[in-house]
Amino acid sequence: MNENKLGKTSLIGLVIGSMIGGGTFNIISDMGSQAGGLAIIIGWVITAIGMISLAFVFQNLTNEKPDLDGGIYSYAQDGFGDFVGFSSAWGYWFAAFLGNVAYATLLMSAVGNFFPIFKGGNTLPSIIVASILLWSVHFLILRGVETATFINSIVTVAKLIPIFLVIICMIVVFNFTTFKEGLYGLTSGSAGVFSWGDTLSQVKSTMLVTVWVFTGIEGAVVFSGRAKSKKDVGTATVIGLVSVLIIYFLMTVLAQGVIQQDQISKLTNPSMAQVLEYIVGHWGSVFVNIGLIISVLGAWLGWTLLAGELPFIVAKDGLFPKWFAKENKNKSPINALLITNILVQLFLISMLFTESAYQFAFSLASSAILIPYTLSAFYQVKYTIQNKKKVNVKQWVIGIIASVYTIWLVYAAGLDYLLLTMLLYIPGLFVYSYVQHDNNKSLTKLDYTLFILIIILAVVGIIRLITGNISVF
Repeated sequence: MNENKLGKTSLIGLVIGSMIGGGTFNIISDMGSQAGGLAIIIGWVITAIGMISLAFVFQNLTNEKPDLDGGIYSYAQDGFGDFVGFSSAWGYWFAAFLGNVAYATLLMSAVGNFFPIFKGGNTLPSIIVASILLWSVHFLILRGVETATFINSIVTVAKLIPIFLVIICMIVVFNFTTFKEGLYGLTSGSAGVFSWGDTLSQVKSTMLVTVWVFTGIEGAVVFSGRAKSKKDVGTATVIGLVSVLIIYFLMTVLAQGVIQQDQISKLTNPSMAQVLEYIVGHWGSVFVNIGLIISVLGAWLGWTLLAGELPFIVAKDGLFPKWFAKENKNKSPINALLITNILVQLFLISMLFTESAYQFAFSLASSAILIPYTLSAFYQVKYTIQNKKKVNVKQWVIGIIASVYTIWLVYAAGLDYLLLTMLLYIPGLFVYSYVQHDNNKSLTKLDYTLFILIIILAVVGIIRLITGNISVF
């Protein structure tokens, strides 16, 4: 029986909906403020090669290992042991629910463009409305994951409308002379002059942005256990990635031919709204801001689905407390979703008093989410080594490219943040120990070794933070 399973369309909607969030509406200035057209194009080529390789890794592993329903988490567990798998899931879950805090505040900040009472996203009215929406999404998902993913697909289509309108308008008014003048960047001392050193520096600045805009590529993989066909999971991942890649490429490159490159950094958030206003007038800004609200709502729904589903799957596999594995009559992860949204609610309330705790935690979580990507790529390499007679050249190539790329992402995100990310795993050590004891399993020598390593790295991170070598606020 698979009538209640997720089809290809719903899975594609999850991938696109998870990747296209509020950041999409500001990507024009995020990438273009420090880079000219040439650097942006090079940056997207590098990103395309790396991310498409990673998408093919997910596609291949889903087809070759259909029994691993947890996807991105279960690859780490199957490849490198229970504790590595647990750590991958723990960091991903932490990043997912903190991402929902970001979506809540971003949404209210966007609404604040129309109603000043919500300006900033962390006022009392903002927190109250965000909390109401949080629990509305919660009860929507409790009606069934399939219902929520269907609504997510509709919202995904709705939020693509203003994006496509902006792209079409930029194509119509694109000026090649403007694009050519800013091709090498209009930075001080190098306006209109090609320099490899300057171009490479600009490329690096674009890569730091692309580290985050594709977070969510694993959306279909996380729900592989609910898919009608495991092959649909890999196909949806690749289709979703390529679609979003084309959208991002067109938006950032076309903007260089609409507004002079040295003016892009002066655009206010969301920069997409400013670009459309520049082309068609004030109504364009209003239209894009409405699209931003819809987009954030959709991304919030998509990431709430992911944040609730992962601990549920991990609990079913015996690496999270069994309490997380409970389902309601609609097959929704009732307890995993409950504890996830309680944590989101607590962070929302804390923002009434200070944003420091949230900003600190989100900085760590943003780095933590890259670790599961890296482990998935490593698992692809390990799988090809173990199955030399079965695999083909393509699997070797995508595994190696994806591994190199994900290592670069971790480096680009900042090694200092990676050190501090170990702080997230300190409470996880206690949870993992409890679960192993509850399952009548003993910690292995490898477990103890990794425990000690995590603690040492966390201490080094704290020392660097105290001495001022790391700044997170």
